Amino acid sequence: MHTPIESPDATGAGTHDLRHHGDAEVRGRGRDLTDLAVNVRTGTPPAWLRARIAASLGTLAAYPDGRPARAAVAVRHGLPVERVLLTAGAAEAFVLIARALPACRPVVVHPQFTEPEAALRAAGHEVRRVLLRAEDGFRLDPAAVPEDADLVVVGNPTNPTSVLHPAAVLKQLARPGRTLVVDEAFMDAVPGEREALCGRTDIPGLVVLRSLTKTWGLAGLRIGYVLAAPETIRVLERAQPLWPVSSPALAAAEACMEPRALGEAAAAAERIAVDRAHLVAGLREFCEVRVAEPAEGPFVLVRLEGAAEVRERLRALGFAARRGDTFPGLGPQWLRLAVRDRATTNRFLQALDQALQTLTTVPR
Repeated sequence: MHTPIESPDATGAGTHDLRHHGDAEVRGRGRDLTDLAVNVRTGTPPAWLRARIAASLGTLAAYPDGRPARAAVAVRHGLPVERVLLTAGAAEAFVLIARALPACRPVVVHPQFTEPEAALRAAGHEVRRVLLRAEDGFRLDPAAVPEDADLVVVGNPTNPTSVLHPAAVLKQLARPGRTLVVDEAFMDAVPGEREALCGRTDIPGLVVLRSLTKTWGLAGLRIGYVLAAPETIRVLERAQPLWPVSSPALAAAEACMEPRALGEAAAAAERIAVDRAHLVAGLREFCEVRVAEPAEGPFVLVRLEGAAEVRERLRALGFAARRGDTFPGLGPQWLRLAVRDRATTNRFLQALDQALQTLTTVPR
């Protein structure tokens, strides 16, 4: 397995727009589209969670107190509270890591969520990329990461490839003097959260990020957290502004750690796995479409020639898909599709068939 290493130009992203995210696909005139571009679970937040958030509005005159939510996260993962830091979404965590942790030779494993690299570059770091290849199933070879890297960022399961890297493989990336950042924003969408590292305290330099955005539909509320060694948490906490997480977001975090919520998330992960299998089976029926497999997240990555034109045709037919060319390691022939319920998927597959039938650049 040969994995290329890339050092993009010092201006930042090379040809990739690292600040492009799926919400751009449904913004403005796309408000009426069926959204397959954003990986937030549909039908969320649930009514009981909305009620908990609404109940917190009576406390807005007081400054936020994050201690109960922080303790709830610690209990949920079986960790001491000193290993937990609440953040305004995982995006804030990436900024804190880039600004506060010492790193001279950071490496980001791509294709993956682009915000970590964008944050590192904004903080003045020169970033090297390890580019995983489609022909290898986007699997990670730990030997591909430069030995001198003192900060490594990898997603698991990885957005947009939907690859779930074995925990034993990720553990091989750990080194004395190296910070290993594992983005587990989608791990709660994996049945049993297998391959998770969030509760591990035996891996040196491990920093795990979690988000409540995806499963619970809280993108507008901004809530996530960091799990790491106490000394790392203290460094990151000192870099935060005062009261970085709002009272409604803290109420949501505490609620999402309760047994009822964990049970609901586990059931949702099982449904996602079934719905994803249905989507993948339907996509396999198209000879023009290649699915990156095995997919383990709440989304799938597909390759087809003329993807940009297909995406526009899908928009005209009422569906928004995420373009893939903004991810380093991918190109214009890639699209990412969020997993939806069977009925929505069936309608999408019909629209895809129609889009492909009228696509002159793709032979049928």
